[in-house]
Amino acid sequence: MPLNNDILKTDTIAERIYFIRGEKVMLDVDLAILYGTETKRLKEAVRRNIKRFPPDFMFELTKEEFDTLGYQFGTSNDHILRSQIASSNKNNKRGGTRYLPFAFTEQGVAMLSGVLNSQRAIEVNIAIMRTFVQLRSILASHHELSLRLEALEQRYDEQFRGVFEAIKQLMKDDTKPKHPIGFIPS
Repeated sequence: MPLNNDILKTDTIAERIYFIRGEKVMLDVDLAILYGTETKRLKEAVRRNIKRFPPDFMFELTKEEFDTLGYQFGTSNDHILRSQIASSNKNNKRGGTRYLPFAFTEQGVAMLSGVLNSQRAIEVNIAIMRTFVQLRSILASHHELSLRLEALEQRYDEQFRGVFEAIKQLMKDDTKPKHPIGFIPS
């Protein structure tokens, strides 16, 4: 299958990165789409090489996590997750999950390139790694911005304290009687 360069754009890949269990991860269904394979085949390759995927590289979602993801997409039958949802009963129109998705951390995605040994896997992995690096850079800049904002708030709080003191001084009631201005007839 020819490689679609649109699929390798940073924005396209970034949309497929989720934050689960405090980790930035990609789901097996999204990776299968990027690699141009079936989710089932990707999972088979991972299971054949399970020693390469410790828990900090890959984990299976719990039912609750999967349901939460379904709510984020609107429904659990959303087109993004449709290939992940296998119908346990062919007559059941709503379907159901027979297998819960695998979630791969950045290291797990890198390990996939060794398991899925093809030119496409190499190109996709390079694009994914670049996206993860770019996201890390963005998050670091947001952290810097929040630190700068905090420093500005403290500095301006000090400056505003001076302004408020000046306003209080202006608002003080002078107790000295004021001389009337203008002509006063006797």
